[in-house]
Amino acid sequence: MGLQELTVRNFRLFEELVFIPDPYEVTVLLSPNGSGKTSVLEAVGALATGGSFRTPSASDLIRRGTDLAEVHGVLTQKERRVAIDLTVSRGERATTKRMLVNGLRPTSRAAVAEVLPLTVFTPEGIDIVRHGAENRRAYLTTLLTDVDLTSGDIIERFARVLTQRNALLRSVQGTVPTRTQRDELDVWSHDLAREGGRLVTQRETMVQELKPLVAAFYEELAHDGQATEVRYERSWTGDLETALRSVVADDWRRGYTSVGPHRDDLVLTLGGRDARRQASQGEQRTLALALRLAGHHLVQRERDVNPLLLLDDVFSELDPLRADRLLHLLPRGQTLVTTASPLPSGMQPAVVVDVTRSS
Repeated sequence: MGLQELTVRNFRLFEELVFIPDPYEVTVLLSPNGSGKTSVLEAVGALATGGSFRTPSASDLIRRGTDLAEVHGVLTQKERRVAIDLTVSRGERATTKRMLVNGLRPTSRAAVAEVLPLTVFTPEGIDIVRHGAENRRAYLTTLLTDVDLTSGDIIERFARVLTQRNALLRSVQGTVPTRTQRDELDVWSHDLAREGGRLVTQRETMVQELKPLVAAFYEELAHDGQATEVRYERSWTGDLETALRSVVADDWRRGYTSVGPHRDDLVLTLGGRDARRQASQGEQRTLALALRLAGHHLVQRERDVNPLLLLDDVFSELDPLRADRLLHLLPRGQTLVTTASPLPSGMQPAVVVDVTRSS
C-alpha cells in the first residue's frame, strides 16, 4: 500500500500543492526552513486522523485570508484504490471538519486506520517520554486502533460513558446529590467499569507485545546496554467498580471521574531510572523513537500491512551515530522524510522533492 498523490488547497501557507511521493520507498522533502515541508506531512497525517499532529486548533490549518482548506489523497491498499478527502471550514462561530473515504463518511477512526495506518515522529515526539501521561495514553489509543480495528468500538463506548458520568458529576458539583442522581451515577459507574475493563485488557495485552520490541529498538539505536522497561500502570487497584465507589465522594466534590483508564499511565524506565525525570534528552529522544518503531513493527506484524511512516526533521535531532543507526532500522514500506540539512550519507531516497518548486 502507499500514498500515490496528495493535493492541498488553502492549507497552511499553500494556495495549492500537488505532491507525488514514491509509493513504496523513501521520499525526502529537502527544502529550507519555513518552506512548508512539515505542512505536507501534516496534511498527510490529517488524512489519517482527521486532525493535526502540530496543533489542536483546526482553524490553524486554513490559509490566512481564506475560510476553506482542502486535502485530497489517493492511495492504494493492496489491489484497492482509496480516495480520502478532508475539508476544514471556518465559520462565524466554529471551525468544522468533514472527511470522506471513497465518497462516504467514515463511521469511526478505525475506518480510516484500516486504509491509512500511520506512524509519525517529529521533534516534539520526545513529549511522549518527558511530558504528562496524556501523551502516552494518546499513543496507546492511536496504536491500539491501528493494531486492532475492532478496538475502535471499545474506545468510543468508553469515551461516551465517561463523558456522561462526568457531565452528571459537573451538574451536581458544589451541591448535595439527590437520591435519583446517586442512582444514575451508580448506573454510569457500572457501565464505566464494564467498558473500562475491556479497554484496559486490550491496552495491557498490547503493552506486553510492545515491551520486547521497545527494548530491542532502543538497544539498536543507543548501544548503551541499558535495560528498558515498559509497564502499564492502572490508576486503581482491584475491581474498577469497587474503586469508583470508594472515591465517589471525591468525584462529586471535584466534578469529574478520578480513576479509570483515562487516568492510567505507561511507565518507562531506563536502567531502572524513571525515563521522564532522570534520563537525558538524548536518551529520551532515543526511547521515543524506539516506541514509535516498536508500534510500527507491531502493526506490520499483526495486520500484514506497512503503515506510512512520517519523519519530520528527525535526523537533525540525532547525533551522527544514532542517525546512521536509525537509517538502518527504517522499516520496509513508504516513508516521507523532511529535512533542511544534507541527507545522511547512507540515505538513498527514491525521490527528493523541493516543495518551494512544487506549489
